[in-house]
Amino acid sequence: MAADEIAARLFWARYQGPNLGYIQEMYERYATDPETVEAGFRELFDRWGEPPGAEALTVPAAERAAAQAVPAAKPDARSLKKLVDAGKLAWNIRVYGHLAARVDPLGLNDKPDTRLLEADTFGLTREDLSALPASLVWEDAPESVKNGWEAIVRLKEIYTGSIAFEFGHVHEEDERIWLNRQAESGLAGKPLDTKEKLALLRRLVEVEQFEAFLHRTFVGQKRFSIEGTDMLVPMLDEIVREMAHDGAKDILMGMAHRGRLNVLAHVLGKPYGKIFSEFAHAPNKDLVPSEGSMGINYGWTGDVKYHLGAHRSVKTGETVETRVTLANNPSHLEYVNPVVEGFTRAAQDDRTQPGYPKPDFGSAGAVLMHGDAAFAGEGIVAETLNFNSLTGYQNGGTIHIIVNNRVGFTTDSRDSRSTFYASDLAKGFEIPIVHVSADDPEACIAAVRLACEFRQRFRKDFVIDLIGYRRYGHNETDDPETTQPAMYRKLRNHPIPSELYAERLKSKGLSSDDQFARIREEVLGKLQAAWDEVKQNEKAARKTEQVSLRPMAEDTTAVPLEDLRAINRELLTWPEGFAVYPKLERILKRRSGALEEGGRVDWGHAETLAFAAILADGRPIRLSGQDSERGTFAHRNLVLHDPETGDRFCPLHRLPQAKAAFGVYNSPLSEASVLGFEYGYNVFSPETLVLWEAQYGDFANAAQVIIDQFLAAGRVKWSQKSSLVLLLPHGYEGQGPEHSSARLERFLQLAAEDNFTVANLTSAAQYFHLLRKQAAGLDSEEARPLVIMAPKSLIRNPRASSAPEEFSDGGFRPVVEQRGLGSVPEKVERLLLCSGKVAVDLETALEESEEDKSWLHIARVEQLYPFPKGEIERIIARFPNLREVIWVQEEPQNMGAWNYMEPRIKARAPKDAVVRFIGRPKRSSPASGFQEIHNYEQQRILSVALNKSTLGAIKEGGGIIGGR
Repeated sequence: MAADEIAARLFWARYQGPNLGYIQEMYERYATDPETVEAGFRELFDRWGEPPGAEALTVPAAERAAAQAVPAAKPDARSLKKLVDAGKLAWNIRVYGHLAARVDPLGLNDKPDTRLLEADTFGLTREDLSALPASLVWEDAPESVKNGWEAIVRLKEIYTGSIAFEFGHVHEEDERIWLNRQAESGLAGKPLDTKEKLALLRRLVEVEQFEAFLHRTFVGQKRFSIEGTDMLVPMLDEIVREMAHDGAKDILMGMAHRGRLNVLAHVLGKPYGKIFSEFAHAPNKDLVPSEGSMGINYGWTGDVKYHLGAHRSVKTGETVETRVTLANNPSHLEYVNPVVEGFTRAAQDDRTQPGYPKPDFGSAGAVLMHGDAAFAGEGIVAETLNFNSLTGYQNGGTIHIIVNNRVGFTTDSRDSRSTFYASDLAKGFEIPIVHVSADDPEACIAAVRLACEFRQRFRKDFVIDLIGYRRYGHNETDDPETTQPAMYRKLRNHPIPSELYAERLKSKGLSSDDQFARIREEVLGKLQAAWDEVKQNEKAARKTEQVSLRPMAEDTTAVPLEDLRAINRELLTWPEGFAVYPKLERILKRRSGALEEGGRVDWGHAETLAFAAILADGRPIRLSGQDSERGTFAHRNLVLHDPETGDRFCPLHRLPQAKAAFGVYNSPLSEASVLGFEYGYNVFSPETLVLWEAQYGDFANAAQVIIDQFLAAGRVKWSQKSSLVLLLPHGYEGQGPEHSSARLERFLQLAAEDNFTVANLTSAAQYFHLLRKQAAGLDSEEARPLVIMAPKSLIRNPRASSAPEEFSDGGFRPVVEQRGLGSVPEKVERLLLCSGKVAVDLETALEESEEDKSWLHIARVEQLYPFPKGEIERIIARFPNLREVIWVQEEPQNMGAWNYMEPRIKARAPKDAVVRFIGRPKRSSPASGFQEIHNYEQQRILSVALNKSTLGAIKEGGGIIGGR
């Protein structure tokens, strides 16, 4: 090989990099007509010849050494350095250009250091850059850009304009390249046509006039106005259009209270008159402005108007209809996020066939609106963003809009977050971000179109940081100048977005002052007409209705034994060639004879049979939680793993009897977001049995907002039905304060208006029947959440297992009496009422005792709420000589069910009988962390409860062990 040829190959090898393909393309044009390429390329090709293909760039060592011995022309090191530095400058502009972008309408932010965007930082002059071909600095430079200097100038215009692109943290190269090309090609900022611009102006006027009308008409009433981020409404309009065009049948939205009334009116189509009615009829509005609207909201007790959601159908064609839903949300700002994610996945899943549900990510889309302080400050946001790529939770991409007014209540940004941008949290999830000024309407629409196109192409999340301001204080009764005087001094003279945009269109000859005034008059006329109609109807009688759920119907939950045996055989049939972990195989094979005469069915087996029978009825099931595939206590094992191949198999997916999907998912290590997601999934898909299992019941603490604000009260506030099942492992086995109590007392304190079923069960058959009962009433009007204090040690306790006939006969029993007691009613002097594991402990202690127990009877209250008053009354009535009715529990006296049960028992106890308590003393911590103390206390509870000598000796209000 000639020395000059080797030198050329060495040069091209040194230069190839990511631009080699582009250089080869330029050479093809050069070979056809040298004048069609830039002078810089002509010089390269004249000097070094044709660039070789990638496979030809390797030079053998011997030839390389020979070439080095022959003098050859070498590239100028100084020129190469300038080329490299120009590339660094272009890269910096792409990655850091957002720091210099014009996205702050009020100019409040401190100017960041942007020296990395300047040519002189790299020692480059205009002449240096002008000498370089544009394509060596910017690969996709348009033909109008002639050299490196013009390339840098154009890139700065793109990346420091009124849209700030932040894509450098996106590691997926194809995504990042696509995003940058969209920005640089101008597609992201494709101009609106005249019709679109005038429609945008009208929408801004509608948004602005709606707020102004409310401000004038309902003086002093809170509305949490959108003013300062008015563009949110047109942006949502555009998202609805784009998603509907792409085939979405459902668009699910979630937001906090700021701007909600405007979104309800203009995006969801809630009539002006209905909104005005809620202002006009707000009770106590002189004292507590608009803090309620009983009887005119969706639920029985109602909610304030700026928490309410709505539905709207948008026709996008003759046969296509898209439903837009705004979720109801309490004041716990961001907690609606996982609920909306659950809505969306439920809308996407096809649950009609056995196996895992099959999602169609294009069939529904999620849009979440966040406050800037809340996005950075509330942990539920990070928990929800983590769903982005998780199998059981992803939804093909959520569009997030941070409605950024730079103030959280009265807190400045510097006090509410440690990050430069409110959106920085999203970087950890590699979510693309654009920042845009709320005063530039066309830039806002461009940002939305980019977000929708990215979601459609890559099925991932996208964040738009809409930077504006807050025209008024936290609410319209607040004086913001006490805490943000500088901001509000600027705001006094800052024009509103509709005026700014009207001036912009006027300067281009697209609109006029008269046309703008006409639009305002038309919009104001509609508002006034709606208000006039409300005033005319103001004296009409308004009804408030208190509704109460009826008891759930007693559906047949038993399953013929032969059907269960057939199901059981299928559950123990695995695919050919699939190996089960040997230890687990031995455990599962024991189930083969459990349904035969003399067999016993344990807790995990009963659950699997219940799931299988529910699927055979055509009801889909979704179960999630930390480790739920296996179960925290290794009792479920619904997903089997081949130890040799790593293959997975779920027997319920190949069950011949199944007529619906079964989804079981190990959740992320989160409670609040996962429970919110499952609640949303269940609300949107009421025909699905949805279960969430806490790893330990105590961990439900971390989801308390979802439990309090959604699960307990969603029905009465918003008429939002749920039949979600919570499995909360509960029981005192000496495992310490965090692994004992599922905080039963909290659910019982929340229980009212038949909003829950709360159960603490003691047998596998009871669990089987209760799950079947819940599934039977899923989409009925009587549907309600089910909270089960799930067992831990009872899972493998033989006393909690059940005989086969208990599944084929009978049903769920709210109260279960202890066998072998109470056979001579006249002798019974003490009635013990108890629930859950302590009942099994009492049974064990009874059988170990040889003393006469004719003086004693025990009843297990398996369903605590709704309170089974009829069953308990009938039991008490059987014993004419009762002296004591005692509630026995493992939990401390100030916890567990005692405070709930005491008044209910007293109301039904015989006149001469006392109602007393046996259990642990009042404590601040749920349980002891010392095994020996636990054992002592537990034994003491049992001995006092079962000892006849304590009749009448237990102190009023508490035979409390270890204290007063």
